Amino acid sequence: MNLVRPCITLRLSLLIIVMFGGPVSGQSPEKPKRNLLFIGQAKGYQHEAISTAMVTLYNLGRSSGLWNTQLRTDCTAITKKPLKWEARNLDAYDAVVFFTDGDLDMDASQKADLLSFIRDDGKGFIGIHSAAITFTGWPEYGEMLGGYFDGHPWGQFNAPLVVEDAGFPGLKNFPTAFTLFDEVYQIRNYSRNDVRVLMSLDADKLDLTRKGVKRTDKDFAVIWAKNYGKGRVLYNGLGHVQAIWERPDFQKMWLETIQWSMGLIPGDATPQPKPGK
Repeated sequence: MNLVRPCITLRLSLLIIVMFGGPVSGQSPEKPKRNLLFIGQAKGYQHEAISTAMVTLYNLGRSSGLWNTQLRTDCTAITKKPLKWEARNLDAYDAVVFFTDGDLDMDASQKADLLSFIRDDGKGFIGIHSAAITFTGWPEYGEMLGGYFDGHPWGQFNAPLVVEDAGFPGLKNFPTAFTLFDEVYQIRNYSRNDVRVLMSLDADKLDLTRKGVKRTDKDFAVIWAKNYGKGRVLYNGLGHVQAIWERPDFQKMWLETIQWSMGLIPGDATPQPKPGK
């Protein structure tokens, strides 16, 4: 029996594996990338920053090697039903991003599947800015997100921001108090009993006499996290102004908060009272 050829073949195979990064005894195989589904469907307000946000999160996932991003301007993938032509449904993703507004093109079964994706499957949901003007007639969505848009009395302005939880992923990249030129929403149907506020407006530096100011408790949350069943929800009200997406600190925040939404890094979303209360 000729044992020379099998031995040579085995040595060559091992050499190829080592040279090209294949599995070697004692080493763990590379973890697969996570998958992010970004929905950018606008039904009323044409936020030009949507495309900038899409490019930013796509590039962050690619450059970090942590996730792949699927960019869509329709909601076909928001379903657990099999799709034609090998298109991927919710089962293929670890988190969904909504930079959206209005009543999206989703039927009742798609709405149920989205909530189940987060609540039952333990996946992530991220709402950016105008996600709070999305499905305002669907109470379960507002409950999942943590609140709804209730005007922006100050328009685009130098927003006085306060970081309330610097220990949460992505928030340590900012000073405790700073200003940022952006459009920040006032939120209704929101309570600190249900969400963990990560960043808010400094009410002492706001003009509370402006027309449209409604919150008598002076509690203007900007970014929050919450648990929803087994899943994780993050709302980030910043990002209306396109230039913000170019900021390194803003991009670093997104790199870390998306990892949190996918369950890659820990972060406490337990509700807590307003500081000083």
